Amino acid sequence: MPFTDRADAGRRLAAQLEHLRGPDVVVVGLPRGGVPVAVEVARALGAPLDVIVVRKLGVPFQPELAMGAIGEGGALVVDERVVVEAGVTAEEFAAVEGRERAELERRVRRFRGGRPPVPLVGRTVVVVDDGIATGSTARAACQVARAQGAARVVLAVPVAPPGSVVALRPDADEVVCVEIPAWFFAIGEFYDDFTQTSDEEVIGMLARTALRPAATTVPATATGPRSRPDPPDPPVRDDDVEVLAGPVRLAGHLRVPEAATGIVVFAHGSGSSRHSPRNRFVASVLDDRGLGTLLFDLLTATEELDRANVFDISLLGHRLVEVTHWLRVDPAAASLPVGYFGASTGAAAALWAAAEPGADIAAVVSRGGRPDLAAGRLAVVGAPTLLIVGGDDDVVLGLNRRAQAQLRCENRLEIVPGATHLFEEPGTLEAAAALAGDWFCTHMARVPT
Repeated sequence: MPFTDRADAGRRLAAQLEHLRGPDVVVVGLPRGGVPVAVEVARALGAPLDVIVVRKLGVPFQPELAMGAIGEGGALVVDERVVVEAGVTAEEFAAVEGRERAELERRVRRFRGGRPPVPLVGRTVVVVDDGIATGSTARAACQVARAQGAARVVLAVPVAPPGSVVALRPDADEVVCVEIPAWFFAIGEFYDDFTQTSDEEVIGMLARTALRPAATTVPATATGPRSRPDPPDPPVRDDDVEVLAGPVRLAGHLRVPEAATGIVVFAHGSGSSRHSPRNRFVASVLDDRGLGTLLFDLLTATEELDRANVFDISLLGHRLVEVTHWLRVDPAAASLPVGYFGASTGAAAALWAAAEPGADIAAVVSRGGRPDLAAGRLAVVGAPTLLIVGGDDDVVLGLNRRAQAQLRCENRLEIVPGATHLFEEPGTLEAAAALAGDWFCTHMARVPT
């Protein structure tokens, strides 16, 4: 069964790792794709999260073919068969290793941001990746964990070919894999959404996790540890959902944390979907702030083929209204104030829907949005509205300034310096997510429940 995305894979993998729950467990993800999987595993086990940085050593004239891998602490794994068959000389191998080791050290500094690594000495270390192909990087990661003093190493992945699972057993005390297909071509074929994870997303995940208290101190006893993990409260809802909106069914994912103070509905922009890594990142930030999130597709796969639908703000706005009505009768969300987060054309749909009579929307946030496409309704939007625009997104910034002049509700325009339209520059998406979190938390706290 394919995975929806890395978060879905992480949740399914975590279900097979419950037997490891305990005070001595540490979860380490392999950047970049393994980290979103590891986030879900760490959350489910109530364990601290860190990274083990490894780098593939590619054959000089065919870099996608791994001839080995390196890791922190000087770990080196060499696939002698590939080296011999490819005719790689010792000098060529050393040149590749030197270049990749410099990059490895740069990434260690970048991902941790000056934070010390989580100590592994005497602990059970769960090494997580989004899948295994040849196994070189996974093998290096297991060796790094051993070198750093791990008492037990568990290699955990959503998918891997049978041969790799068998070959890696000498490197790990236990190998856990959700899917072991007989026919295996590439990891990505087992994911509906295998969008590349960015450095910025990894940094954000690690930074947020580092802020969470990992353990609660308890008195020492003769038989018990001095501290035990304090796992987060499980969400009230964390489900894939299907919403009937007129004649169509729209797919989505609803997450409502324990004691949520509100719920934010995401309206995606043109060419995007509920799998958008940027909106999923923002949603994770809001989840950590105690807000529920609903990510869903405004259009069906067939409707998306007609580009006119992508810019039909009335259609998208009506869909958002119907989804909001559905949300307000869901037992987990019915009593919560609702906000809208829109990107690109989704921002116009959010403002269109917020202007509907009786909409009762607590707050709206637009990231890189096109509020100008809802121009006919801007003056009657009642919800406090935050417009977030990249400082280097000149055209959209101008459109937002003109749209802001038409708003009569409480509103603010925030410019993120150095950001372009997709907020791909280092730190810019994190800045936008923080602004959105502050806006929603401030305005939803004002809504009586």
